[in-house]
Amino acid sequence: MEEFEQQKISVSLPSLRLDYDVFLSFRGSTREKITKSLYDALDSKGIRVFRDSEGLTQGDQISTGLVEAINDSAAVIAIISSDYASSRWCVEELATFCELGKLVLPVFYKVNPSDVRRQQGTFFNDFRDLERKSKPEKMARWRNAMKTVGGISGWVYNNG
Repeated sequence: MEEFEQQKISVSLPSLRLDYDVFLSFRGSTREKITKSLYDALDSKGIRVFRDSEGLTQGDQISTGLVEAINDSAAVIAIISSDYASSRWCVEELATFCELGKLVLPVFYKVNPSDVRRQQGTFFNDFRDLERKSKPEKMARWRNAMKTVGGISGWVYNNG
């Protein structure tokens, strides 16, 4: 025990820092619209932003690279568009952030937050489609994440 106490443990502060300040979660349909503008604005202020650049293939499992980026991000800005819930990747990212207790900053892009919270409107059809292809436990996680995020006071963006 004494030996342990006498050893110096040196940890540099940068090694404790997360890789990203913000993870952008968005549907591909917004990539060249609000997502690009938001990314450019944050990046110009020196904010370290993760944004997938390659696009992802469909699948139930979130990729290892995305899991690492989520774990190495302080917060997520979720750009919730009308087709956000049609992507298993998007709802899986969101559920993962919520379960990790990370800060979620929602941008409701041309959608009503109460529709997100209640999975109404376009979200109703998207979740119905997801239910046909997904296990009940995944659906419960995804629905809970959307309900949680829909209840957060975020930014509502309807037009320029």
